[in-house]
Amino acid sequence: MEKKFIQAIQSFAHPLNDLRDLDVLLKGINNKKFVLLGESSHGTSEFYHLRTELSKKLILEKGYTFLAVEGDWPSCQKVNEYIKGWDLKSNHARDVLQAFSRWPTWMWANEEMVEFIEWLKAYNQRQPLERKVGFYGIDVYSLWESLDEIVNYLEETNSPEVEAARKTIACFEPFNRQPEKYGVSAAFYSDGCQDEVIKLLTDISLKRNIYLDNEESGLNLEVNALITANAESHYRTMITDDKESWNIRDRHMVETLNRIMMFFRNQAKGIIWEHNTHVGDARATDMGDEGIVNVGQLLREQEGDENLYIIGFGTHRGSVIAADQWGKNFKQMMAPPAQAGSWEDLMHRANAKNKILLFNNENRHVFNHPIGHRAIGVVYNPLYEHLGNYVPSKMSERYDAFIYINNTNALHPLVGQRDRNRVPAENQQ
Repeated sequence: MEKKFIQAIQSFAHPLNDLRDLDVLLKGINNKKFVLLGESSHGTSEFYHLRTELSKKLILEKGYTFLAVEGDWPSCQKVNEYIKGWDLKSNHARDVLQAFSRWPTWMWANEEMVEFIEWLKAYNQRQPLERKVGFYGIDVYSLWESLDEIVNYLEETNSPEVEAARKTIACFEPFNRQPEKYGVSAAFYSDGCQDEVIKLLTDISLKRNIYLDNEESGLNLEVNALITANAESHYRTMITDDKESWNIRDRHMVETLNRIMMFFRNQAKGIIWEHNTHVGDARATDMGDEGIVNVGQLLREQEGDENLYIIGFGTHRGSVIAADQWGKNFKQMMAPPAQAGSWEDLMHRANAKNKILLFNNENRHVFNHPIGHRAIGVVYNPLYEHLGNYVPSKMSERYDAFIYINNTNALHPLVGQRDRNRVPAENQQ
């Protein structure tokens, strides 16, 4: 089977020598509603760089209108306000990226993002309001930050819903903004705030149209309310059921994408940046056997293959930014050569060059056999990666295309990011 895989890779792979070679992906993408761009680690410079360059092409040549990333909505809203010209205080992208204070900060507060954010701002300055590109965080972790955003906005607008928001915050106050403390209390002692967050979400959703303005206040308010409801459920569930807490998180991501599309009356087209474990269809991995869903699967089921294009990313070896324990300071580590017999190993053995592989009707049957596919999370120990960092995957069913970089380098976190992290209690890819 290894020989068959290697020969097929050699036959079907396209070289990736410069940025022009990314154009081979554009025909398959065409005008699909969503393009999902993965990564096999959250700390690899080349993945950010290539996703940036491909996103620029999609914006310029295909008219894509927003990016949705694996980040907190409130922090990403600061970026959104900056690139759309609504932030009159920040002078540079580096100022805006200081909003990313939740561990792991390096995922978005890095040098690779600085250039892209400045490019987006310059692009938007030349566009009418309806064509300005947005930047949104679709993750679920920002419970307290989202509550703060809701209360602040409702107070500024003298909204009658402010009392419900204050009551919700008061319910969470005893837990000192510690997700694990809230989760234990809600899961084991029925001492939770589920009723409060559901009421708040309902009140705001029913009246969302009164908050419409040119700076997306209605969308911002509605998504923050959605986060409070889904984050409460996520933190309550993670204490007793890791798999279901994962499912709540990925369903939230898709629900947030749907809220964005509804806000723009389904005239938008989205580029989604997340880890391979979120974008690659879970049904093509052992995650599906365990009842775990993800964004790629849910969107394929919702939109159909004709409206979705999923691109996975991987590497054979190199340096990477990660932490050796949850919540600890990041460090630069060396990712060893990929495990023998893995997908990345076979890509390397086919030839040790960067390449793009398109999965199509001609070759899907060749690449639909399970093979170990490397996944590095924000917590990583190179010595033990063979014990849990390879996900059995049917590659041609998991993705529509794959970008392989033979040797990769670590991401460049912004200076000053170390030791300023607020830490959610959660395992994350």
